[in-house]
Amino acid sequence: RKVTIMVMGNHSAGKSSFINWYIEEHVQRTGVAIETQGFTFITSGKKRESLTGNATLHLYPHFQALQDFRGVPEYLSTEICTSKQKQFPLVTFLDTPGLVDGDMKYPFDVEAALIWFGQRCDLILVFFDPMGQALCKRTLNIVETLNESHGDRLHFYLSKADEAGTEADRQRVLMQIVQELCKRPGLNKCGFDMPTLYIPNPNKPSRCVNQIEEVCCAIEKTISQTVQSTLNALERDCRLVESATRHLLQEDSEARSSNLRAQLRGALLGLAGCLLPLFLLLTLMFGTASARQLWALVLGEEQRQALELYVSPVASIWSLIPEDQTLAVFFGLLCLSVLLLLLASYSLRTKPTLSKKQKRQLLDRLDYVLDVVLQRKRQLYEEYLHQSIGEEELG
Repeated sequence: RKVTIMVMGNHSAGKSSFINWYIEEHVQRTGVAIETQGFTFITSGKKRESLTGNATLHLYPHFQALQDFRGVPEYLSTEICTSKQKQFPLVTFLDTPGLVDGDMKYPFDVEAALIWFGQRCDLILVFFDPMGQALCKRTLNIVETLNESHGDRLHFYLSKADEAGTEADRQRVLMQIVQELCKRPGLNKCGFDMPTLYIPNPNKPSRCVNQIEEVCCAIEKTISQTVQSTLNALERDCRLVESATRHLLQEDSEARSSNLRAQLRGALLGLAGCLLPLFLLLTLMFGTASARQLWALVLGEEQRQALELYVSPVASIWSLIPEDQTLAVFFGLLCLSVLLLLLASYSLRTKPTLSKKQKRQLLDRLDYVLDVVLQRKRQLYEEYLHQSIGEEELG
């Protein structure tokens, strides 16, 4: 996704004017009145278009959680324009409502909404207006909260610096703003910087130092850092996919080995459970002369003798059991046989394994991640470094 830049500040601080200047198109309404009452995304696209509500949420899936934010979705909009100026094709601006103190009522919890957006944007530009609203407590409260966890994303600017009067007036305003900010815990840090800027106007020359290009540099730096973070995250994701795939294949291999042992164990228990009552039955059937004659008629004398030879060890053991206990031993062995069959059934339960097709798909995807995606990441990183520092410095 593109780099998301939130522009916030007090009412009439020049937020919309700066966005219009950056993209060199008059997209956002500007004026003394509170023109921006909701949240507006300004992004580059193929044709000029305006979207509202659910269409905006559909365009930015990483902001889908806003659906549960009462009142905010109705005040979301997106302006798509075809501008290719500066780094605009790589960024999405988020224009926010102007903040004022007093009895001003917003249709939603504006402070909570700004904090929520600020925690999810890549860069936060805070504009302070020198014409009386610079010390807006709503602005200072939001800045203080965001600074606790995302202080590196905050950049402060004194906007409309050409309207602040003389250089002494500008310095006085800067000192007041910085002093007020430094009163807040966490904001009283060394090296506090607040460049002055204003929208250049050829028809209205000013001797005030305009540092508006520093905002452009901050945007370019954020884009560069995002590119590096994205490429690094891509490699981490590839390694994560590799690790997860190999772990899954290892688990499948272990499951197959476990299933093989379970099947062998179940087969042995089942065989023992089946043969035990069979041998007992044959022993009882060969225990009398009439039973032997019957088997001789059914199988023939030679087969009867061969069968009796196999049964004789069990028959000899059975003969050692006292007659008054034979029935109890017989039922006990039957119960043992049933128990062995139940154990066999339990042992035959196997773990789920991957089919050949699933295993082949996993291996194909792993090869694609390692041979295509990861290699493409390395190429992109080299291209990025070539653009940044040159081929001769890469060695």
